[in-house]
Amino acid sequence: MAYIQLLNIVKGYPDGENRRNETLRGVNLNVEAGDFVAVTGASGSGKTTLLSILGLLMTPDAGSYILDGKPLPASETERAALRNKKIGFVFQEHRLLPQYTALDNILLPVLATQRQAEPSQIAYARRLMELTGIAPLETKYPHTLSGGESGRTALCRALVMRPALLLADEPTGQLDTLSAQHIATLLRQVNEELKTTILMVTHSAETASVAHSIRTLENGILT
Repeated sequence: MAYIQLLNIVKGYPDGENRRNETLRGVNLNVEAGDFVAVTGASGSGKTTLLSILGLLMTPDAGSYILDGKPLPASETERAALRNKKIGFVFQEHRLLPQYTALDNILLPVLATQRQAEPSQIAYARRLMELTGIAPLETKYPHTLSGGESGRTALCRALVMRPALLLADEPTGQLDTLSAQHIATLLRQVNEELKTTILMVTHSAETASVAHSIRTLENGILT
């Protein structure tokens, strides 16, 4: 059974003139556990809306979403708990907190559910920093990091809770070409070494090329 199953997902928004524009018009998607799928499409095609639904940040107007073989809970509290347990996010904007070191930023998801990180969690955060090549930056603050270093720190933060699913929203969109290539390669490495299922949305064909498969979102339909 697929890890992610979307069946006829529909999502629309009012346009301010008493009409409704459908951003997603019946999206179907199956993603197997351990797969790496890229979704491409023009700006405004609904990629971020799709990712928000997959990340339990938004509910569809119609259709079914089954995650790891189970329908999603109706309660927002339960959905939030599921999101924190199973899903990691990488955003175009790295959203690092300036008052915390790189290591502390990585551990923030841990501290959302407990008062302090356990030694095993700190050790895992450091393992992620080694995997992404930023171990020497442990005590550095965000304002001293380059764009690529900030991107790697954000990637470690997304992985520190050991999520089964990683969702990446234009993860290379604000990076120079070399840094973008490094982040794309790291995502492939994370998929291969940690067996994390990854779904990434991007407008970049070069970034999308690291995925196992590429889908296109156009006119609200995924092809």
